[in-house]
Amino acid sequence: MNNNTITVTSPLLPNLDDFHQMLQEIWDSKWITNNGQFHKQLEQALAEYLKVPYISLFTNGTLPLLTALQALRITGEVITTPYSFVATTHSIWWNGCKPVFVDIEESTCGIDPNKIEAAITPKTTAIMPVHCYGKPVNMDAIQAIADKYGLKVIYDAAHAFGVEVDGKSVLARGDMSTLSFHATKVYNTLEGGALIVKDEATKKRIDYLKNFGFAGETEVVAPGINSKVDEVRAAYGLLNLKQVDAAIEKRHQVAIRYREALRDVPGIRFFDDMPGVRHNYSYFPIFINAEEYGKTRDQLYFEMKEKNVLGRRYFFPLISTFSTYRGLPSAAPENLPVATKIANEVICLPMHHELSEEDINRVLELIVK
Repeated sequence: MNNNTITVTSPLLPNLDDFHQMLQEIWDSKWITNNGQFHKQLEQALAEYLKVPYISLFTNGTLPLLTALQALRITGEVITTPYSFVATTHSIWWNGCKPVFVDIEESTCGIDPNKIEAAITPKTTAIMPVHCYGKPVNMDAIQAIADKYGLKVIYDAAHAFGVEVDGKSVLARGDMSTLSFHATKVYNTLEGGALIVKDEATKKRIDYLKNFGFAGETEVVAPGINSKVDEVRAAYGLLNLKQVDAAIEKRHQVAIRYREALRDVPGIRFFDDMPGVRHNYSYFPIFINAEEYGKTRDQLYFEMKEKNVLGRRYFFPLISTFSTYRGLPSAAPENLPVATKIANEVICLPMHHELSEEDINRVLELIVK
């Protein structure tokens, strides 16, 4: 019996020989950071692949969130979701703004547009939704609310690399969108991220902000930070971009196998593909109804762990329960019934391009009784 550990994800890695050739170019040029040739090539290649007008690379996925709020001069209150990775809310807090939590939709795990208006106050300046698990939120409804109240919209699209609706990138919606290129993501640059903007002037401002605010050799136009991407990670990213479509298709096949096996299991719910959406299959969450399934989410989670099958309880516990945020009025559990329920039901199953048929069968044997 194979007892090797099956991890929830596995990084997409470029061919070492190809990577070495690009490293040799970097070594020869001695230009290792600060807008080098591979950095420029990667920004252009990603903008074309993602069907967006302008993209600015960052050294991780949190800094684009921080910088987007700075660039749009967001103050006061920002409406967001408690069901996400903590960086979403941390970025609001670090910018001196107050996060206001709104409940999520069970159908997407994204912010519920029907709950947003009730959370708006005279201090509200922005909405920060999340395309959770890469599933697009209701962007039309969110934009209509933003337009009505004069609010900015910044999408945390960390999970939504390459996701499209009716052939158009979800990253092009709102005022800005952010991406994460962390090693756990569908597409990675080891660590990394990006900020997607709509016009050249905004792109230039973002580039100033991520380079200490420098607009030239001696001119500093804003209190910026340092979040530049080096040439090594840019080269790595260029190589990974060539193989990401094949990796996404392999993930798609894993999703098909999971759905076939789990569709008729009482007490287990999962997401099907959404009509008109190009998904990236970044995650495969299942939701456990303990009464119907016969055991709790945590019982299944720890049983899997004992057998070296590592699922993850994304996103448990809710951000709103952490010490920094639990005192906020919007963090009260009664304000967030759907998010609380989902956080207590979810397990993300192993999902990556390297899963074998044997791996998939081992996962399913633990779930399907």
